[in-house]
Formats: sequence, structure tokens, C-alpha cells
Amino acid sequence: MKLTELKQAVWEANLRLVREGLVIETWGNASAVDRQQGWVVIKPSGVPYDQMKPEHMVVVRLDTGEPLQSRLRPSSDTPTHLVLYRSFPEIGGVVHTHSLYATAWAQACRPIPCYGTTQADYWFGEVPCTRAMKPSEIQQDYEANTGHVIVETFQGVNPMEHPAVLVAGHGPFTWGRDVHEAVHNAVVLEFVARLASETERLAPRARPIARPLLEKHFLRKHGPNAYYGQKEGHGPARSGSPRS
Repeated sequence: MKLTELKQAVWEANLRLVREGLVIETWGNASAVDRQQGWVVIKPSGVPYDQMKPEHMVVVRLDTGEPLQSRLRPSSDTPTHLVLYRSFPEIGGVVHTHSLYATAWAQACRPIPCYGTTQADYWFGEVPCTRAMKPSEIQQDYEANTGHVIVETFQGVNPMEHPAVLVAGHGPFTWGRDVHEAVHNAVVLEFVARLASETERLAPRARPIARPLLEKHFLRKHGPNAYYGQKEGHGPARSGSPRS
């Protein structure tokens, strides 16, 4: 993908976060990576969304984080995005928000249990939550250490089977094969976070769904024998990943 196209995609993704109600003010960011070129494109730090244009997206080096040909500073969360790209080679886009319900679960330092098939269509179980960061991790290299704590949480876990994490006391990060899928997963995450909150309100002793039902719903969409949807190139083009 050309750099101008990648900037356009990242700009569109950031604006969609606003349209979906996942960010207010400047509380969020989306990025994309071009692994062949070694570039990461991310929104500029603190710039209001209604003033951003594609050319304002900041390009940094994947290996060093050094900005390339930009007078604007990249998002302060850039080091977190870089750690995720370096650690999870399958992902092509990352999103961070402070969406209401997902952030509430993060502030409660709780993973989101998989209470039903809505969540099972996207996560192979719960949405994990990181441990609390140590004072030393906060005081120095905070943003990079946020990424390292996320990676630690995913030891032995496939990030493509759990495309989101709650950073304890902070908020959610999501990812996908590209930046648009990362935004889609952020939208779904906020819905399932609200759904889990409502489930616990109605049934405080609710338990996660049974493993066979979890496996059926996740693997029919994501497993090697997935049968959900149309074969690539067949049927009308669709954005995102509808459930039914």
C-alpha cells in the first residue's frame, strides 16, 4: 500500500472512532503498519479530530519509533502501538480508546467473561485484563511498558483469537489484520462490555457459557473449518464482520 493510502486509511479509522461514540475530545488513537516498508502511521498527539486531515497522520519507523518527515508529534501512545506490532506479527492495525463500558471494566481490573454467543463470535473466551503496572514501570517508559504488560498478558494466548485487551486502571486496546478491522473490534468490544455489565446487573451470579457453545460460535467463523459467511470474492462487499 502506498503511504498516502495508508495515511488515508488511518485518518478514516480515527474519524470512525468519533462517529461510533468511542472517543470524545482527543481520547483515542488508531494506527496501521506497513511491515514491508517498516512504517507505522498514527494520528498526531492532541489534535482535535475535526481538524485532522490525512496529511496530518504521522509516520514513524517501526524499529525505532523515529518520526519521518512530520512537523507534528505522534500520539503519546505510539510506543504502546510499536510494542504490539513488534510482538504480534499477525496484526496490521491497533486502536486505543477510553470508551465508557470497556474502560469501566478496565478500571475495575476485571476481564470480561464470555457470558454468551455474541462475545464468542469474536473472542475465544474472555476479554483479558492485564495486571496492574508496577510503580517503576509507570515512572519510566510508561507507554512502552504498557505494551510490554499487554504482551505479558498474552503469553500462551493467540492475539488473533482475543483481539482486545483491557489495561488495568487505564482502558482498552484492540487490533486486527488492518486498521479498519481494529476499529471494528473496538466497536464490538464496547458492545460486549456493556452487554456483560447488563448481564451481571440482571444476574449477579451469571456464569460463562459452556465450552462447547463457545467453541461452536468462535470456530464456525475463525477456525480452519469455518463455514460462516461467503467465500472470498463471492457475494456483495461488506464492511466489518456481521454476526448472522
